[in-house]
Amino acid sequence: MQSEIAVIESKSFLELLKRAVAGERKDFTSGSIKQALFMLAVPMILEMIMESLFAVVDVFYVSRVGVNAVATVGLTESVMMIIYAIAIGLSMAATAFVARRAGEKNFKAAAEAGMQALLLAVLITIPLSLTGIIFAGDILHLMGASPAVIAEGKTYARIQLGGHIIVMFLFLNNAVFRGVGDASIAMRVLWLANILNMLLGPVFIFGLGPVPALGVTGAAVATSLGRGIGVLFQFRNLTTDRSLIRVRLENIRFDFPLMRQMFRVALGGMSQFLIGSASWIFMVRILSTFGSSAVAGYTIAFRTIVFTILPSWGLANAAATLVGQNLGAKQPDRAEKSVWTAAYYNMLFLTAVSVLFFILAGRILNIYSSDPEVIRTGVFCLRIICLGYIFYAYGMVIGQAFNGAGDTRTPTHLNLFCFWLIQIPAAYFLAKVLMLGPAGVFSAQAFSFSLSAILAVLIFRRGKWKMVKV
Repeated sequence: MQSEIAVIESKSFLELLKRAVAGERKDFTSGSIKQALFMLAVPMILEMIMESLFAVVDVFYVSRVGVNAVATVGLTESVMMIIYAIAIGLSMAATAFVARRAGEKNFKAAAEAGMQALLLAVLITIPLSLTGIIFAGDILHLMGASPAVIAEGKTYARIQLGGHIIVMFLFLNNAVFRGVGDASIAMRVLWLANILNMLLGPVFIFGLGPVPALGVTGAAVATSLGRGIGVLFQFRNLTTDRSLIRVRLENIRFDFPLMRQMFRVALGGMSQFLIGSASWIFMVRILSTFGSSAVAGYTIAFRTIVFTILPSWGLANAAATLVGQNLGAKQPDRAEKSVWTAAYYNMLFLTAVSVLFFILAGRILNIYSSDPEVIRTGVFCLRIICLGYIFYAYGMVIGQAFNGAGDTRTPTHLNLFCFWLIQIPAAYFLAKVLMLGPAGVFSAQAFSFSLSAILAVLIFRRGKWKMVKV
């Protein structure tokens, strides 16, 4: 009897999994919360797994070029975090507005909100892209790169920093899909873009046939091509009748009142991520004083951490969508219950991951490099930062829940306090004054992430986020 029940449950799970991956349309404001979370989270997790897999594979290719190439990627990405901050801030606003309108069953208004976010991104991106193209070498120098790193990586930085619009569109279009509950489209977009990245990476980095070996520059070329094709696929889906949200020519206009309202919400999202990203830049800057091997070790370890954190963002993004749609449907209690459910499962996942990382840190990093100093720094990074995973599991889900409700100010204030007033001074004091080196930087990061998560839980329980209007 028990075996028959197990078979039935297995078939039910596989059927639900198939429906989630296929993108079956569902009303997420009624029925089982666990099932709604599953239907949204599965494609989002698969989407993030592919994104994190690309991050690991990309640094694997680049590490074969040399330490300077890995340092170039690390330093450039520390600056790109500012661009990601703006893209994610706008994405938070797009998801909040689109999800709220979807909960109200007003899909025409949802399409209008998505288009205003895209137009806003264009206005912001043009001057940033020009700055990146013109001053790529100077930016690397400002980040502490050696002359050798600048000579080898300037073109890579120019391509990456000049291609901001592709990154913006990739983030925003997927935010629109997630907000309306069509997470499987967002999943397919990133799978397409990142599979192309992984296939084209070795071709342009090491050369193949008529394609010359471009070294670290080839990684930037492959990334831009893969992401660009992904964006084209997004727009194709946004303009078809099969999409839950269809963008028409009438939506391509500047609605300044809506744009201003959206920008106010986006500004909080930008600020919270900019604060976190800028603090990360300071971490890299402090690490650069210990040499290129320290930056390379941190870059490899950070990419490995991304491999686990990004799937967790899938659960967090699912919670954000459920919050937005259920608030739109006037069901705040259901929105709150969805958040606690997502946070619990995220905690179980990241606890298991932290144990594996602590035990296997050395073996994992040996895959990417044989440099003893790079490995030593990376092992310190993995083992210390993963100690805060249990707290961060709740923090990342609740932070996204605030954003899904349109309350982007609360996470901003938390980031400002925990990352600027706590993390940066602590990292400098531990690394330079107490002379703990890179381990001091990693300890400060683990503590500040944990503190931020604890404070987020306390504030979330007050429930003021339920009254936010978007």
